[in-house]
Amino acid sequence: MSKVIKVKGICIGEGAPKIIVPIVERTKEAIIQKAIALKNHPMDVVEWRVDFYDEVFNAAKVLEALQALRQVLEETPILFTFRTKKEGGEREISLENYAALNLTASQSGLIELIDVEIFSGDAFVLTLIENLHKTGVVIIGSNHDFFKTPCKEELLSRLRKMQDMGADIPKIAVMPETMSDVITLLDATREMSERYADRPIITMSMSSKGVISRIAGEFFGSAMTFGTVGQGSAPGQIPASQLSESINMLHNAI
Repeated sequence: MSKVIKVKGICIGEGAPKIIVPIVERTKEAIIQKAIALKNHPMDVVEWRVDFYDEVFNAAKVLEALQALRQVLEETPILFTFRTKKEGGEREISLENYAALNLTASQSGLIELIDVEIFSGDAFVLTLIENLHKTGVVIIGSNHDFFKTPCKEELLSRLRKMQDMGADIPKIAVMPETMSDVITLLDATREMSERYADRPIITMSMSSKGVISRIAGEFFGSAMTFGTVGQGSAPGQIPASQLSESINMLHNAI
């Protein structure tokens, strides 16, 4: 597989890290207003964090909101994400409903990327990824640890597992307790990118300690990063405008 994935003209894995901005509003009206506001900010992909949406368990309402979102965002790629409670999200959901929701979104033709939490059971995830791939979406395989940073070997193991499970873009986000943890994450990113990855990867060290990981991905091998316009979706995210300036400064320097 190529290390570059092209989505609506956005080349993920080439050049500067691409900026993802999340929408975390709870009503359709607020979601659309945020989408309109985002058009005035630097971004490459919009993530709809559908676990924040009040009507998330009503498939018709989800599709209705997604259709309106697509109309506003036009050619901007949409990443559809239900973040489960166990990985830092807003709600609990059964595996059956998780699969159904993601398949509904992917089959709509309204999204380009979808997030799948890799550690939800191998058989379940393999089947879900296979079914999602049939619809043509790009799959970001994800894992989040809001309490610690695993050792470098464990980080590499998780990223390689995501790749083996068929995720198009492996993604891991971890919480640093020390600056040494941030260095561990960055070095694992470098090694994964240089030795094992045959596709783009996304890594980040959360909280204010890990901000450098959100900016310097191009140096270490992380292809995408998350910025905010208003409310963020994880600790340590910085405003998209500042993120863009910092990324471009580093990109131009190298």
